[in-house]
Amino acid sequence: MKISDVRIRLVNKDNNKLKAVASMTIDECFVIHDIKVIEADDGAFIAMPSRKTNDGEYKDIAHPLNTETREIIKKAILTAYYDELKN
Repeated sequence: MKISDVRIRLVNKDNNKLKAVASMTIDECFVIHDIKVIEADDGAFIAMPSRKTNDGEYKDIAHPLNTETREIIKKAILTAYYDELKN
């Protein structure tokens, strides 16, 4: 899997944990939109796109199947996020 593009849209809301929304292109042929960058007390993390179910829970629409892939995605998105903050 090659992440061929990551785009970051910063969210400018005061006192909001949601800091940005990312889109990621995989192998120049598949895009995942609405990956959230959330700032927590112990640092930033990503949340994959999700929807609210009838019982009020949130379920991921798309997500990695293993830890290694999740780490690759997390690193690519957070690197792009921190680069965007520098601009």
